[in-house]
Amino acid sequence: MAHAIPVERTTAPKEKPEASTLVFGKHFTDHMFIMEYDAGQGWHDPRIVPYQPISLDPAAKVFHYGQTVFEGMKAYKTPDGPVLLFRPFKNLQRLNRSNARLSIPLIDEDLAMAALKELLKVDEDWIPTDEGTSLYIRPFVISTQATLGVNPSESYYFMIILSPVGSYYAEGINPVTIYVESEYVRAVTGGIGNAKTGGNYAAGLKAQEEASGKGYSQVLWLDGVHRKYIEEVGSMNVFFKIAGKVVTPALNGSILDGVTRDSVIQVLKHWDIEVEERTVSIDELVEAYRKGTLEEAFGTGTAAVISPIGELNWQGDKLTLNGGRTGPLSSRVYDFMTGIQRGAVEDPFGWVVKLD
Repeated sequence: MAHAIPVERTTAPKEKPEASTLVFGKHFTDHMFIMEYDAGQGWHDPRIVPYQPISLDPAAKVFHYGQTVFEGMKAYKTPDGPVLLFRPFKNLQRLNRSNARLSIPLIDEDLAMAALKELLKVDEDWIPTDEGTSLYIRPFVISTQATLGVNPSESYYFMIILSPVGSYYAEGINPVTIYVESEYVRAVTGGIGNAKTGGNYAAGLKAQEEASGKGYSQVLWLDGVHRKYIEEVGSMNVFFKIAGKVVTPALNGSILDGVTRDSVIQVLKHWDIEVEERTVSIDELVEAYRKGTLEEAFGTGTAAVISPIGELNWQGDKLTLNGGRTGPLSSRVYDFMTGIQRGAVEDPFGWVVKLD
């Protein structure tokens, strides 16, 4: 089914930033997509309009009860090639899973995809082409009903905004230092840890702030019940290479089902590298480190793709991995994944979607 998306073009185009000055999430393109929901009417009035502030009543439920979800993906463009999207339907499917968990009405994924493609066509000249750059895509839903009361909103906005971004690593892919968190908890099974919603990220800010104060880039989250099983690293999924085998925490209801996580698992299996999705404890990691079998660790996510871990701090003990350098598997996965995303490497999985 074809979806016609009306477009109102801006009369005051912004000056585009130089590619060399791009950072994450600071600049935004000329246009955005918006669609509204009202009880009894459903989702309606999809349209592309000039990028602009939105007006909300102070009583809008999003401010008081946090009923909101979001996604993150990227568009890539080579100097002489088409615009490429990496597994966008996986993100839209996860958006709807988050919607369901937050009692937000589901969105027609085909309509959302059509809207995204049209928005990219309108703002295609905003997609940077320099090495390491891309156009970050942020779809999100907020509850807008101006009524205090703890129940699902009867009105919503679904929006998509675009942001040209530079390389996540200004000086190349480098390992980060990680503080293993033992006091704060990000999420628990049965909660909203497997939904991409703002509350999950707000819950992590205090631990991140304290880890940063100790000189660490991020935190490694343990489960909220036993406080010993690994869950995520910062806002990323996490992988460990132990004695030649790759291990990642199994999805248990409190861990986000990352698109990059799923992709990395498939890539490793494609290379005939054994991968286990299971519970993995901090004690197991420490023991493997002492035995010399903890070979590499890395986080996975949209923004960085691969973030190698050079050091773990567990209760004051510093576990230095691979001499604090990026491991060979981390580098191989990063190069292959980013190559597929940019169209520079053959895509054996059919993941890349070309803009029509």
